[in-house]
Amino acid sequence: MKKFIILASAFVVLAAFTTLNGIWKSDLPHSQLGFTITHLGIADVSGTFNDFTTTVTSSKPDFSDATVEMTAKTASIDTRVEARNNHLKSADFFDAAKFPTMDFKSTSLKKVSKNNYKLTGNLTLHGITKPVTMDLKYKGSVENPMSKKQTQGFQVTGVIKRSDFSVGNNFPAPMLSDEVRIKADGEFIQ
Repeated sequence: MKKFIILASAFVVLAAFTTLNGIWKSDLPHSQLGFTITHLGIADVSGTFNDFTTTVTSSKPDFSDATVEMTAKTASIDTRVEARNNHLKSADFFDAAKFPTMDFKSTSLKKVSKNNYKLTGNLTLHGITKPVTMDLKYKGSVENPMSKKQTQGFQVTGVIKRSDFSVGNNFPAPMLSDEVRIKADGEFIQ
C-alpha cells in the first residue's frame, strides 16, 4: 500500500510539473507581427510579416520564467502596396533573398508589475545581431470554446532603430523614421 501511495504521489507531482512545464506555439490565425514607421515626418505607415512562428517555453503558470523565440520570413512583409512590398524585399531594405529570416531569442524576462515584463533578447535582422528590450504583457489564459484548448495571450511592444541593423541606409530619417515601432499580438496553445 505504501508503494502505491508513493507511486501515486510521484505521478501527481509529475503530472502537475508536466502541465506547467510547457511549450506554447503561436496560433497563427489569431496572432500578428506588425510594425509602424513614419514617412516624411507626417504620416505613419504600418505593415505586417505574415509568415512567422513564435514559441514560448515556461515552467511557471504566470510565465515569469518564460523564454521566447520568434522567426519571421522577411519576404512575407505586407504593407498593402505590392510595389512597396517588393521594394522592401530588395537589397535597399531587407534583402530577403540574402537574409530570408529575422530571428529573436530572449535572454531575460523581468517582471515590472502584475502581468507586465521587460523582455530582452537578441534580434538578428539583415545579418546583424543586437540586443533589444521590449515590453511584454501577459494578457491571460482562457479555454478556447471552439478547440477546448487552454489558450494564452501575449502582447509585445517596443521600438527598434533600423540603422542598428543597416536596413534602408540610403533613406535618411526625414524620409523614413529611424525608429520603427513594433507591436506583436498573439494567442498561444500547447
